[in-house]
Amino acid sequence: MKTVEFTAMKDGTREDYLFLKPLEDDHVRATGDRVIRELRLQEEETLPGYKISRLEHGLQAATRALREGADTDWVVAALLHDIGDGLAPQNHDRFAAEILRPYMREEVVWTVEHHASFQMYYYAHHYGWNQHEREKYRASPYFQSCMDFCERWDQSSFDPSYPTEKLEAFIPMVKEVFARRAHDPAVQQKGVVKGLPPLAAAAE
Repeated sequence: MKTVEFTAMKDGTREDYLFLKPLEDDHVRATGDRVIRELRLQEEETLPGYKISRLEHGLQAATRALREGADTDWVVAALLHDIGDGLAPQNHDRFAAEILRPYMREEVVWTVEHHASFQMYYYAHHYGWNQHEREKYRASPYFQSCMDFCERWDQSSFDPSYPTEKLEAFIPMVKEVFARRAHDPAVQQKGVVKGLPPLAAAAE
């Protein structure tokens, strides 16, 4: 396989970097495939004591979002919000957010980035921690979206009896998201608040 000539980046020539550019472009285009591969790994990885795997939790959250009429950003975010659990258990929320940030609406990325603090509302008091950690973010325009995300799709998605869609149902949406032009202002929609779909949409 052909390679560049340099062993230190500062020694690279224009020809070297022009050779690398299409290879790097191909790598970027395959991001969605790598994300899906990482999700599949979560099928066998779970935190001890829970009734379902980490993959099943993400699938269940995404299924709830889909059935409530959420848009693609919300559904994929629900699927991937805990994708950092394996490699970054102490900051998995920020880990996941950075994967999504170039390709999604700011509101949704902010929700993923802060969902761990909002989830503390449901359990932190049992450990003597601050149950109301989320209050420090009250001034954010995305506060309500994150609160609703946790209430409707995250904290409720640990149920082994819930009829959950398979990963294959979400693969087209994952690929759609990661095929977007990175950092596109029209996609990121900074400052735009859409919120979650009304609950009535689930019954329609």
